[in-house]
Amino acid sequence: MLLGGIEAGGTKMVCAVGDENGNLLDRASFPTREPKETFEDLLNYFKKYEIEALGIGCFGPIDLNRNSKTYGYITKTPKLAWADTDFVGVFKKELNVPVGFDTDVNGAVLGEVTWGAAKGLDSAIYITIGTGVGVGVYLNGGLLHGLVHPEGGHIILARHPKDTYEGKCPFHKNCMEGMAAGPAIEARWGKKGYELADRPEVWEMEAYYIGQAIADYIVTYSPEKVILWGGVMHQEQLFDMVRKETVRQLAGYVHHDAILKDIDNYIVAPGLGDDPGIKGAIRLGYLELNR
Repeated sequence: MLLGGIEAGGTKMVCAVGDENGNLLDRASFPTREPKETFEDLLNYFKKYEIEALGIGCFGPIDLNRNSKTYGYITKTPKLAWADTDFVGVFKKELNVPVGFDTDVNGAVLGEVTWGAAKGLDSAIYITIGTGVGVGVYLNGGLLHGLVHPEGGHIILARHPKDTYEGKCPFHKNCMEGMAAGPAIEARWGKKGYELADRPEVWEMEAYYIGQAIADYIVTYSPEKVILWGGVMHQEQLFDMVRKETVRQLAGYVHHDAILKDIDNYIVAPGLGDDPGIKGAIRLGYLELNR
């Protein structure tokens, strides 16, 4: 079975073809330009293959309500050229195949529960911390949707006692994205994260915010696995710091061995390396084909 996937980001679009077992047979990457030009690149790629279905994990906000007239659209995104863009409709029309659609981070967590670090589990969350913060949520054997879709990057956090930075998010200031994403690190400290690797105070503060957010997600979603990734998490020292801070912030309230005795295997990096998003997109296509 040949399936297609798109990991649609604000900077680049990753395309791949693969099979129902998560094997990638080919992939390509295209810059995210205006919708018309970008769609031409993507369609030319997929028209070389006879795929049976396509899955799209997309930056947002997006409309996931199948009863909505704008289902499959990117909605009111800060990337203005893409606002009110019918992403799903274009590919259904041009490729004439079923098209699965979800957020990029929901796609990533789907990849991880299907083939990666959370394989076989009924619940997991995937947190990416980079230019922004996104949280994909898989609960009770399915991806979480609701009024819209999870926006876990915008939970409000208590400030670190030594932090005087107001926060980068134009909406909430001291939300997770506003305090812990890459642009917040640069604005607070005057340098990009990779230039601050030898500054322990930077990562102590970062771990405080990430650990606090994970503690919030644990008491809210009760996931069986927490998967952390994104550019900020390439600072490898952060993982241990975040684990310890999460335990400290929970303060013994969630009394489970996975947290109290085995935190190293509870908060982890992706099992699929850099591929959870694109493999999850292919899985979205497979699931749409078999609805």
